[in-house]
This record gives sequence, structure tokens and C-alpha cells, in this order.
Amino acid sequence: MRLPAVAEFDYQGEVPYRMRWAPARRGISKPDEIAYYLAYAPLHVTVQELVRVAGARWAVEECFQAAKNECGLDQYEVRRYTGWYRHITLAMLAHAFLAATAHQARERGRNR
Repeated sequence: MRLPAVAEFDYQGEVPYRMRWAPARRGISKPDEIAYYLAYAPLHVTVQELVRVAGARWAVEECFQAAKNECGLDQYEVRRYTGWYRHITLAMLAHAFLAATAHQARERGRNR
């Protein structure tokens, strides 16, 4: 469902160029449970693209959970932004390294 453009930055002159959306989806295993999303996208974005992006959310959630478990993404005790930023950057770099290494190992196993 499209929501009306309300803010002045949603418009270029008199014409809106961004829309707010409120997509909802039913669960496959539990059809009585409905998940709601809020989206903010340019007018040319299709409903199919919104659905695709909403579905990709779970892959992002899994990535962050893996980074928390494997690299201590959530284990920071800092007082300033600089320390927090360094910790997050190093944790995400370590996670990217581990993911790339695991991918290379799987590829080597398939090629043998």
C-alpha cells in the first residue's frame, strides 16, 4: 500500500518523486501472522523490487548474527565514537576475511 508523500523533501516542485510504502506479508508456515515493513523509495520502484529487498533482509540479519557470534561485533565497551568505529570496522573486516576464506575452501573442495 502506498502512503502519501508528506515531507517537503519528497517533492521536486509540485511533483512527488519519492513515496512511502507499507508492505505486509503473511508467513508461509503461519498464515495468520503478518509482518509489516516501512519503505521509502523513488516513484519508479516496483512492488516486485520492494518484495525482493524485503526478502533480502533476512540474509543481512544472518550476516550480522554471524559477525556477532564469530567476530565479537557486539562485544565493545567504548566511550567515544572513534573507539566504537574502530571496533566495528575491525570486526566486520575479520568477518569478511572469514567468509572469503570459507568460500575459497568450499570452491577448492568442489574442484577436487
